[in-house]
Amino acid sequence: MRDYINAILYDWDMEDEEVKQIYDSVWQVGDKYVLKVYDNVTMLERNIRIISILSDLEIPVGRLIPNRNNLTYSKDEHNYYILTERLKGSNIVGLEELDKLSYKMGKIIADLHNAFLQCEKQDDFWENNLLLEMKGWIADTFIRKGWGDVNKNRYDDTLLNLESLYGTLPVQLIHRDVHFGNFLFDNGNFSGYIDFDLSQKNIRIFDICYFVLGLLSEEEKVDITQEKWFEILKDVFRGYNEVNKLSLQEIKAVPYVMKSIELLFAAWFLNQNDKKCSENAVAILNFIDDNMERIMDALKM
Repeated sequence: MRDYINAILYDWDMEDEEVKQIYDSVWQVGDKYVLKVYDNVTMLERNIRIISILSDLEIPVGRLIPNRNNLTYSKDEHNYYILTERLKGSNIVGLEELDKLSYKMGKIIADLHNAFLQCEKQDDFWENNLLLEMKGWIADTFIRKGWGDVNKNRYDDTLLNLESLYGTLPVQLIHRDVHFGNFLFDNGNFSGYIDFDLSQKNIRIFDICYFVLGLLSEEEKVDITQEKWFEILKDVFRGYNEVNKLSLQEIKAVPYVMKSIELLFAAWFLNQNDKKCSENAVAILNFIDDNMERIMDALKM
């Protein structure tokens, strides 16, 4: 595989650079660049468009490096490739760092949302709708697969409450994959955003809810207590609210958006036949459902 990547780098005259795989589809090239491999041209084009606009706005993202033909990407019979500058810093991996940065993280997400509003002025982006997903493929999955550990009455209650508030919730371009792997820090200072493959127009609180929920996921491997999670929840939303004022309707909708996200994951993993991850999503769903009052208390601004 490494020889194959080196051959691809010929398009950038970097075939002799040392390469190191850092994620399944991402390779570090020398000390200054990152090569990302795609098999989905839609995700590739979305990432390129957003990186290009954010770069022009001087938002900290890894700038695209044109290939020898002055194109933003290369391709072969199987995949597509982009080369970007490597940002300084790394993702957060420890609870101690997370504890110090949770308030700052809320402001960083809000700053990105403000930059995304500028992106919307320059281009059109795909609009998704969490409510329609709940009514559509998510419900269809549970009906087809059987409700299993998902309580149908709880599902119906979540859908009813989400629908009652959804029309009041601000919609804009969001990241859609907010976790510490996509937000980099250098010695405690924020250094940049990466990976806009899933970016879409959706309710803006999706990103904040997604982020705090991810801290409870087994996949994130953050050893966090429930008590600490509620503290972080409060800090993240407080930080966001200081930059972008959250409406009362958005605050009220938070637990229902959280539950909808976990139902989305539970259904998605069921479709992937990944029982363990689906059960993890249901466990987080039940935790949110059992702590509705405490969540609302933490969100009092």
